[in-house]
Amino acid sequence: MSRTVTPGMSRTVTRTLAVPDEYDFVGTVGQLPMGRHDPCQRLIDGVFWWVTRTPDGLATLSLRREGGRLLATGYGPGAEWVVEQADGVAGLRDDVSGFAEVAARHPLVAQLARRHRGLRLPATGRVYERLLRTILEQKVTGTEAYRAYAATVRYCHRITGAQPAPGPAVGLLPPPDPDTVATVPYWVLHRFGVEQRRADTLARASVNAPRLERCRDSAEATRRLTAIPGIGPWTSAEVVRVAYGDPDAVSVGDWHIPHTVAWALAGQVRAGARSAGPDARAGALSPADVRMLELLEPFRGHRGRVCLLLEHAGYAAPRFGPRMPIRSFATF
Repeated sequence: MSRTVTPGMSRTVTRTLAVPDEYDFVGTVGQLPMGRHDPCQRLIDGVFWWVTRTPDGLATLSLRREGGRLLATGYGPGAEWVVEQADGVAGLRDDVSGFAEVAARHPLVAQLARRHRGLRLPATGRVYERLLRTILEQKVTGTEAYRAYAATVRYCHRITGAQPAPGPAVGLLPPPDPDTVATVPYWVLHRFGVEQRRADTLARASVNAPRLERCRDSAEATRRLTAIPGIGPWTSAEVVRVAYGDPDAVSVGDWHIPHTVAWALAGQVRAGARSAGPDARAGALSPADVRMLELLEPFRGHRGRVCLLLEHAGYAAPRFGPRMPIRSFATF
C-alpha cells in the first residue's frame, strides 16, 4: 500500500488487490448502486466509485480492474479506511468455499453456480447508508424509491453546504449524515413522495445510527435493526447482505422474490398468498414466504446467495396483471 499527499493536503491512498479466476467485477460491484445514476456510487467507464462517511471522515473509493488485479484508490480524510475496506467492497472477502456442494442439491442452482462462479457478495462495512436507501424502498416501486433517495441526498447536501465528494469523479455527492437526516422535517420528505410512516422510521434509524455502525456482525445488526419500530425482516436482510456480505440473508416480505424462488426451483407460478391474513398473529409469515423458505432450506447458509443468483440470471415468475402504478402525493 502506498500513500501520497497532494499539495492540497487531500490524502490519496492506493492498494493493489489480486482477484480470483473468472472474477465478475461488474456483476459484483454492480449490486451496490441504486440504478445507473445513484448520487453516491456508480460505475463510470468500467470504474466503480463509492463515496462514504468513514470513522475518519469523508472518503471516495475507486476500484479499477486491470487484468488479474484490482487497483483500489482512496481519496479524502478517510482514504486509508476505504482502501482497507476495498477488498470487502469488491466482494473479495466473500467465502464461496463449499457452495458448489450446497448448490448441487438442485440442478438449476448448480448450473447457475457454475455459470456465475465469479459473482461475489460485497461487504461495505457501512450500515446506515444502506439503511437510508432501504427504508425509502419499503413498499414502493423502484422508481418511487429512487426519486425519494436521490432527492433526500441532494437536499441534505444543499442545506449543509457540504463539499462535493473527494477525488476526481465528477457529479458524486457524499451520503447524508444521520444527524442531518434526523432533523429533516416531514413536510420536506412529503415533497419527495415519502409518507409519514417511512419518514418516522427514517428519523428513528438516524438517531440509532451510531449504535448500528458499532455492530460486530450480521446477527447483532439484525437484532438491533429489527428492534427499531418500522424495520422488519425485509429491511434488515437487505441491509446486512450488503453491509456484512451475509450470504444467508433472505428478504422475507418481498413482493417478488418468493414467486421467483417458487417458479425457478419448483415450477410453481406463485408461491402463495402475499398476506398472512387478517387473523394472523403479529409477525406471522405469509404463505408465499413460508413456501420460499421451505424451498431455500436445503441451501441454508447460502439462501441469500441463491436468491441473488436467480435474480442475476434473470429469473422471474410470470406476470398476469398490470404493473404497480407510479404514485405521487408530493403536491397534495
